Amino acid sequence: MAKLCHLVIVWVQVCLVWALPSLLDATIDDLRAGLEDGDFTSVELVTAYIARITEVNPVLHAVTEINPDALEIAAELDEERAQGKCRGPLHGIPILIKNNIATFDKMNNTAGSFALLGARPQRDAFVASRLRKAGAVLLGKSNLSQWANFRSSNSSNGWSAHGGQTKGAYIPDQDPSGSSSGSGVSSSLGLAAACLGTETDGSILSPSQRNNIVGIKPTVGLTSRDLVIPISEHQDTIGPMARTVKDAAYLLSAIAGPDPNDNYTSAIPANLSIPLLPDYVAACDPNALFGARLGIPNNVLEAFASFDNTSDPENSAFFSTLSLFTDSGATIIQNADFTNLTEWISSEAEGKVLNADFITNLASYLSKLTTNPNNITSLSDLSNFTKRTAPEWEEYPSRNTATWDEALDPIEGFNNSDPRFWPFLQEDLFLGGEGGLLGALERYDLDAIILPTSMAPGFAAIIGAPVVTVPLGAYPDDTPIQKDRRGDLVAKGPGVPFGISFLGRKFDEAKLIGLAYAFEQKTQVRGKVKPYLAPWTQVKIKSNCSRL
Repeated sequence: MAKLCHLVIVWVQVCLVWALPSLLDATIDDLRAGLEDGDFTSVELVTAYIARITEVNPVLHAVTEINPDALEIAAELDEERAQGKCRGPLHGIPILIKNNIATFDKMNNTAGSFALLGARPQRDAFVASRLRKAGAVLLGKSNLSQWANFRSSNSSNGWSAHGGQTKGAYIPDQDPSGSSSGSGVSSSLGLAAACLGTETDGSILSPSQRNNIVGIKPTVGLTSRDLVIPISEHQDTIGPMARTVKDAAYLLSAIAGPDPNDNYTSAIPANLSIPLLPDYVAACDPNALFGARLGIPNNVLEAFASFDNTSDPENSAFFSTLSLFTDSGATIIQNADFTNLTEWISSEAEGKVLNADFITNLASYLSKLTTNPNNITSLSDLSNFTKRTAPEWEEYPSRNTATWDEALDPIEGFNNSDPRFWPFLQEDLFLGGEGGLLGALERYDLDAIILPTSMAPGFAAIIGAPVVTVPLGAYPDDTPIQKDRRGDLVAKGPGVPFGISFLGRKFDEAKLIGLAYAFEQKTQVRGKVKPYLAPWTQVKIKSNCSRL
């Protein structure tokens, strides 16, 4: 009898070892192991994620549509695996992509507007095709702030006419931040293994921090923007949003690299070109902070405090964590200031560059559509559609078109081939370069700048530099509710997450990933901050005990 009891105990222990974490927390490595071991199939995994989307989407509106071919694609990938073929770590892994990344399939690509409903591209966007090649299942499209937050001065983060109002899951009616709002919420709640977002200025970093996840905003040119609905060729980039740094690194490895359809990718340094791109997953080194030189631009912290753009809990958490860096062997360089911060604060250059680029780059994207039901060929056409053809669908004028109106102003507006464009671009490059982020990195011989994520995006955006954000904490229970500009959503309140960002030189993603990973492993903040609403379906595990 004693021997039998011992065998039962061993049997239970082995079964527990093979248990999969909740899909709220499961990593790509967890899912990969389950698929490789036959614990479940990609079809079963896709089915579970679709159920999870169905459970929370009526409240959170994080996903615009589910790929009707997802189960068929998963079955094909399962068959490949059964035949001994594995395309890599993403084989059979479901991924959601933002609804401004084109796919040559049955899904729409609308940037959240009815203007492009039914429009069709000539092929997959480069990053979508790279994910397919890597074996990922494109599960669906995640909602976004309409036109990537480039339409209104009075809209709300996460709202789109096509997708509704995305909400975060850490407090009822939470502002999810934008514009990759749906990707942030979906990654956080395990509605897919991970997601792709896009950023022009803050659209990966901000929703990542507010949804308690990791976001990598790559160098402009590391990931192709081919057939991604644009704002600005000078600032747009596509990057991963995931629950862990390593998961984000898996996605970045899959999508990074040169593309002849995006000439900015030709700037990838020769020593980083395929097949020699860094192994971003291998860069996840728990000891990466040892010997690192990390700068703090104190004048930025002081300026943002005076703007009241961030509140004490974020600052307090940031300063409280500095001892962790030094205890881990890093050197903190105080007063690694941005020399032209005052000029950056008052500059209108970024707005001028984005307006001019949008006029040119949007028209370029629209010209590549093979089907265009509403015959939208320019920003003027789009503005007319929104104001006159479909105001009730697009909630105009309740949500205005102030950004477009400014870009199309007959006196002040111009495209990026106009002579007036060049001085504004040069101003941006200086304020982000010698006068800003890149200058500080060089002057103080830094590996990275660290900042609360609320302060980080703009400095890297105007120069096209990379940033990685990692969870840092959440607002305490006594935080007063602070609404967004429309008064509809909770921008700050009890339990709303925030992050810390690592900013670096162009194409220095591997170093930033290492630093972020080491910080993540030492803090494990994500697991300490819990959503108020989460889906409940889990993938069903085949009994591994039968193998004994």
